Amino acid sequence: MSSFPEDPKFSKVRAALWPIQNSELKKFLPLGGMMFLVLFSYTLLRNIKDALVVTAPSCGAEVIPFIKLWDLPIAFLFFLLYTKLSNSLSRANLFYACLIPYLLFFTAFAFYIYPNREFFHPSEETISILRESCPHLKWFISLYGIWSFAFFYILSDLYGSIVISLLFWQFANEITRTNEAKRFYSFFGFLGNIALIASGTFGEYLANLNGQLSSPSEAWTLSITYMLTASIVSGCGILLLYKWMDRYVLTDPRYYEAAKSMGNKKENNKPKLSLFESLRYLLSSKYLGFIALLVISYGITANIIDVTWKSQLKEYFPEANDYFRFMAGFSFWTGVATMTFIFFSKGIVSRFGWFTGAMVTPSIFLITTILFFSFILFKDVLEEPLLFFGITSLCMAVFIGAAQNILGKGMKYSLFDPTKEMTYIPLNQELKVKGKAAVDVIGSRLGKSGGGFIQLTLLTLTAGTQTMIMPYLSGLILVIMIIWMGAVKGLSKLYSEKVQLQNSN
Repeated sequence: MSSFPEDPKFSKVRAALWPIQNSELKKFLPLGGMMFLVLFSYTLLRNIKDALVVTAPSCGAEVIPFIKLWDLPIAFLFFLLYTKLSNSLSRANLFYACLIPYLLFFTAFAFYIYPNREFFHPSEETISILRESCPHLKWFISLYGIWSFAFFYILSDLYGSIVISLLFWQFANEITRTNEAKRFYSFFGFLGNIALIASGTFGEYLANLNGQLSSPSEAWTLSITYMLTASIVSGCGILLLYKWMDRYVLTDPRYYEAAKSMGNKKENNKPKLSLFESLRYLLSSKYLGFIALLVISYGITANIIDVTWKSQLKEYFPEANDYFRFMAGFSFWTGVATMTFIFFSKGIVSRFGWFTGAMVTPSIFLITTILFFSFILFKDVLEEPLLFFGITSLCMAVFIGAAQNILGKGMKYSLFDPTKEMTYIPLNQELKVKGKAAVDVIGSRLGKSGGGFIQLTLLTLTAGTQTMIMPYLSGLILVIMIIWMGAVKGLSKLYSEKVQLQNSN
């Protein structure tokens, strides 16, 4: 058996299907486990927050841009706190300080806030009267009527930026070498996106099980309780895996080069710049500016498409439990698609270079967005021929939008995130810690808040719906796509220079 792995043919097949060496499993598997648990909990939270807000009384997908308007100021406050803490806390304690408050809030929401929502929220009659008296402010008023749901939505939305983009990827970037990243990162996504399939299957099972209850409200309440409990347990698992790696991997020079000098001591090379010095340093970095453009462009585009699709989805599934059931199935197929994309695209960066790998995502977005928007804008023309086949234009809008979102998320997890994260590896420690916090937390929120601000402005001025403002949004997205592709080109040149400089040293 010892000679079998040395067979050249076997080695090539193994390298293509599983390029991770046995000696690297101690580092790779815990990181993959963390990715799995992070995406499992985030997928559950994402489906819950959408169903909570979109199907709430007097609400719809139109309230999402108004919620996302608050993402940026809250993200900025987090960045201020994070940069302060990064100067005083160890790496491990900083990780715990960011994640544990999330677990405490989700516990409070599941077992106290949501069961007592009628006590915390104004009555539906009050909200209805206020909406009729101020039609141009009706979406702000609707949010006031479900303010605790909106707060849950914001924190769940920030979970993606804080726990996935910042905590996990910053940790991975710090301990992963550049040559390892080319093999590790696509498989992090591959293992992590099994979580989308698992969470989708779990959510769909609970929605079907609870849907057998006589009361839709009772079914939805049980679904929320079970989903948030699963998210809390996953969060505890993330903490345990991190603690294990901090103790057994980061003290081993074979896996973490800094361990050679630090031994069992905590890191002593934390950035020492003050908050305002850090901000000036970050704003002067052209390299980080290009990364921020990628993140912001993706955020604006994804936000506009997502809200438009969910406005159609609300019409098709008005009940919260039914809406959640569909979103659970959507998560399942997103996981399947992403794993498929990862399998077929994992060699793109190694074979064709970073530029080609980074350009795939905006190209796919451009094609699918044109198809999706075209169908929405011309659905009245298509209604009659579709009815001949027994299909409504609303049904087609929902499922074409779902396909577009699945493709978009698949590309994000399989190529956009890995290529973006690779660009942080050649940076110095200051830019890795505070630069990543600025780009991935504030930059991502700026993208989503920017998309939300554009939509809420149009919705407020027109006092209309998402469909009414679609012609304006379609032109804007084309402009954003051009900026996105230009940023990829600019960053590709700078990244290549930094990698060459790092290799020469």
